[in-house]
Amino acid sequence: MVCDMMTNVLLKSIAVEIHIFKEIEQKEIFLFVLGALVTRVISLQKASEMMEIEPDMFLKILDLMDIEFSYLSDQDVSIEQEWS
Repeated sequence: MVCDMMTNVLLKSIAVEIHIFKEIEQKEIFLFVLGALVTRVISLQKASEMMEIEPDMFLKILDLMDIEFSYLSDQDVSIEQEWS
């Protein structure tokens, strides 16, 4: 219980630092989606859907934040389809 509270407080303190989105919930979702995207769990298309923005806009946000991104391989796409 205490650990969950500390994790939640830490997540919120990190999310506050993301100035691109206004709502804390959007910031928290972005952090989750970004982690999944960078670790190649989801595709850019899926990340964009989860953030409810167009893929081009998502790429612009990544570029503005100086976050390097590479597209998923065919094998990665098939793995994602299993998750869907």
